[in-house]
Amino acid sequence: MQDILQSLGIQATDKPLSGVYAGGWVATPGGETLSSTNPATGSNLGRVVHGDSADYEACVAAAQEAFLRWRMLPAPQRGEYIRLCGEALRAKKTELGALVTMEMGKIRAEGEGEVQEMIDIADFAVGLSRQLYGLTMHSERPGHRMYEQWHPIGPIGIISAFNFPVAVWAWNAFLAAVCGDTMIWKPSEITPLCGIAVQNIVNEVMEPAGFGGVFNLCCGTAEPVGEAMIADRRLPLISATGSVRMGKRVGEVVGGRLGRSLLELGGNNALLVMDDANLDLALSAVLFGAVGTAGQRCTSTRRVLLHKDIAEEFTTRLCQAYKQVNMGDPLASDTLMGPVINEASVNAMLAAVAAVKESGGEILTGGEQATIDGCEGGTFMQPTIARVSKDFHLLKEETFAPLVYLVTVNDLDDAIALQNDVPQGLSSAVFTTSVQSSESFLGHAGSDCGIANVNIGTSGAEIGGAFGGEKDTGGGREAGSDSWKAYMRRQTCTINYTDELPLAQGIRFGPA
Repeated sequence: MQDILQSLGIQATDKPLSGVYAGGWVATPGGETLSSTNPATGSNLGRVVHGDSADYEACVAAAQEAFLRWRMLPAPQRGEYIRLCGEALRAKKTELGALVTMEMGKIRAEGEGEVQEMIDIADFAVGLSRQLYGLTMHSERPGHRMYEQWHPIGPIGIISAFNFPVAVWAWNAFLAAVCGDTMIWKPSEITPLCGIAVQNIVNEVMEPAGFGGVFNLCCGTAEPVGEAMIADRRLPLISATGSVRMGKRVGEVVGGRLGRSLLELGGNNALLVMDDANLDLALSAVLFGAVGTAGQRCTSTRRVLLHKDIAEEFTTRLCQAYKQVNMGDPLASDTLMGPVINEASVNAMLAAVAAVKESGGEILTGGEQATIDGCEGGTFMQPTIARVSKDFHLLKEETFAPLVYLVTVNDLDDAIALQNDVPQGLSSAVFTTSVQSSESFLGHAGSDCGIANVNIGTSGAEIGGAFGGEKDTGGGREAGSDSWKAYMRRQTCTINYTDELPLAQGIRFGPA
């Protein structure tokens, strides 16, 4: 473990680490000291000193100063710095992926996969740096030219969650950087070492060029860091990933100062399996969607809606597949599922299991806390399948754990109605070989989610498309497509190259 940490610039020492970078590491932050814990073993990975109000102000000052210089670089030059950041991440992919595994608990392949997402979004951002396009419009006035252009918006705030402790930062940071913005990152209090490691990696590129203040880090809790960030008019955009409860607070405060918020909140994702589906494909999709990352992805499969004609066969096969899931040390190559993040997650899942039983539902497999040899201090839960009725109240809530609900439906219309009848609207999927069914699912009366898939699961989105959802999921969009526009301000420009001053809409103003 120490070799991995040292390779990421985190030296083994009894002294707590600084969790604040404000254009340079703050030697003695003024906040509280918290420990980072390995959820697979319960062991302490290190201690981090969080920032206080003064440290946060230092981060804002560094971001503001760097913004004045960074925005003046041509966008392709900004893209070159992000390309170098991507190369630095390539060089540390194995080590950073291992740290993600140790601090968050996802298996090694998923930890490295998360770092690969960072690399991929860096590549995407490099290309984007030459494609920050505006439109040219025809003016109704003779001798006039109209066009739009995009400018950097300024220093922004990024608040990330524990389940993707590095990738979600990169989705925001690398796109914002090529757009000309600077930023302050508040990582999850549960995964601060990942934030420190990423800051060290990008510093290798940015500091020698004199641009250390482009990326800033302020580990901290809601008070004093988080609340100060969302209320700060100097940060025109807050991008926040987390719970619906947190997102409502962010949206309220940021909206109250007429700022912008980019919210990626809860998902309660349904996967529909129709009677004509390829059951082998659907089985694999449910297994990864519900078990991967121990059910702690925002796109994890929470509800599986089974057509009545295939429900029993699919349920039997899924239960058999679940019994072959190997739980254990997430660093081990043969592990398919690691721990949930902490005891609070264990308790939330146990409460949901109890609610299933009280409602008359059935736990088909799993449902209990697990003890793993060599990981006795870990927070492991058995991957769990519950069969419930359509009116089970927790179908409308998200339990962030490896718990999936099976519900039998009559037809596609029944399944779509049940899928959409929840407050969240992130990811959705249907398995069918019918063109009519797939197009209906994707049509105006189909899925109401931001992501809708046919014959692939709810989890595992590519960075090329815009990622995000509707309703209580927050409406934000990150990563690909035109998500870059969130980090810039649009300006419509009109140039008159004549000696006359005609008004729009044919208006005449002045003496007759």
